[in-house]
Amino acid sequence: MERATWIVFSLLIFGSASLGQNDSTRELSFTISAAQAWTDTGTDLVSGDVLSFSAEPKAGSAEGCAPNGGPNANASEKLPVADAPAGALIARTSDSGSPSFVGTGHELHADNAGHLFLGINGPGKSDCGLAVKVKISHAQALDRPAERPKMKDQLSSAANVWLQGQFGKPAANSGSNTANAVSSNEPNSAPSGGASGLKIPTVILDTDLRKNIDELPRRVHDHLGNPGDMVNFVIVGSEDRAKAALEAADWHLADVDGKEAGLKAIMNTYQKKDYLEMPMSHLYLFDRMQDFGYEQAQAFSVVASRHHFRMWKAPFSYNGETVFVGAGTHDVGFEKDVRSGRLTHKIDPGVDLERENIAQSLDKSAKVKSMTYYLPPNPVQDAKNASGGGYHSDGKLLVVFLK
Repeated sequence: MERATWIVFSLLIFGSASLGQNDSTRELSFTISAAQAWTDTGTDLVSGDVLSFSAEPKAGSAEGCAPNGGPNANASEKLPVADAPAGALIARTSDSGSPSFVGTGHELHADNAGHLFLGINGPGKSDCGLAVKVKISHAQALDRPAERPKMKDQLSSAANVWLQGQFGKPAANSGSNTANAVSSNEPNSAPSGGASGLKIPTVILDTDLRKNIDELPRRVHDHLGNPGDMVNFVIVGSEDRAKAALEAADWHLADVDGKEAGLKAIMNTYQKKDYLEMPMSHLYLFDRMQDFGYEQAQAFSVVASRHHFRMWKAPFSYNGETVFVGAGTHDVGFEKDVRSGRLTHKIDPGVDLERENIAQSLDKSAKVKSMTYYLPPNPVQDAKNASGGGYHSDGKLLVVFLK
């Protein structure tokens, strides 16, 4: 682990603890389908968050589909929220929390650290779909004594993320509400924002594109040439559209320079903002380091646990479009680097979960034309990364075509 990383970690924990959490506002968009009971938004919450909802029927939804519920609610039907209209937008703020009616124009208050799930109030699956916008406003800075528990919740939740990734279990002294906030970060379980319930159709790829994908290197490598993470996704679209899609999917562009990152962490802490752009190490494909690195993480736990990927522009295009090639993994803790003996990030060995997390997040961005999985020849299925950590996969690549 580089010294700069520990400097940033200290700033995140101790600097933020003294100055307080941010009072910024996030605006997120999701597509919620009644084809599944609950949709994991991939969004962590902290105590004191205020969520404002607006929604409208998705194009092509069943007649009568409405965020505040349909007029023909059957009182005899068993609904997740019994006193709310059938078909209404509902939410819960933890994996095992009680659902609440939110509809459109309503607010929901997070009393504890948690995780946002959205659903449609119905007794079973239907063709109803909702386009939902959620505005999350953080509580005021923690200078006032009454607001100090929120910082404690986030630090405790971050500790759970690290302990779950490192040892497979939460901190013994943590409360159940905090554990719920990070339950999705446990190795070998569906990651936060994972593709549970996302159905990706099988599409026959164009011959030229398939040939180029078949010729891609199967793995990236470090500066010494040691093979590492597997190549597990391809994005077809211009750089501007790719960046816009990833931003809409709540991915953060990683900082490149460690010293600049330390300064940025200081400034973010001073301005009461979360720092979620931790630098990542350099890996290589096409004889050059990554063009971009992106990550998703919970505030404070970004040093130890994060969903992340590296992305390279391919040396070929498709139908005049830029092609990006990526390798995504989920950091869940720390382990010994077999090359140097130093501490390095430990990844979830089930790397397909991170590929599915990328698919799910991009699907929610509303900027994807189509996606499919493709199995190339000589797929990677069991391997070790450059630092010696093992991983396994079905060997398929996610192929994403942007609008």
